[in-house]
Amino acid sequence: MRARLIHWHKLIDETGGIEEQKLWEVPRNEKHPDGNRYRLAYVQAGEKAPSVLYDNHHPKGHHRHFKGREAIYQFSGVEALLADFRSDIEALK
Repeated sequence: MRARLIHWHKLIDETGGIEEQKLWEVPRNEKHPDGNRYRLAYVQAGEKAPSVLYDNHHPKGHHRHFKGREAIYQFSGVEALLADFRSDIEALK
């Protein structure tokens, strides 16, 4: 099985910020033990780099970037991931 896009959402908000969410279903393996891959990004208007970014690329695994800081993210499911991402965007605004 190859990666299969299961969720894609892109939005330009009222401030001109760009939010993009991509989630893929992937085979479970040592790189993706949860069977998913994701990249959730929010770029504030006038900026080039994301102010909020959640991703799980190898070898780092689940982690988040918020206001220039990177930290491990405790993944507990897609719904919680999306809620945490949205919460960080709201906190940033």
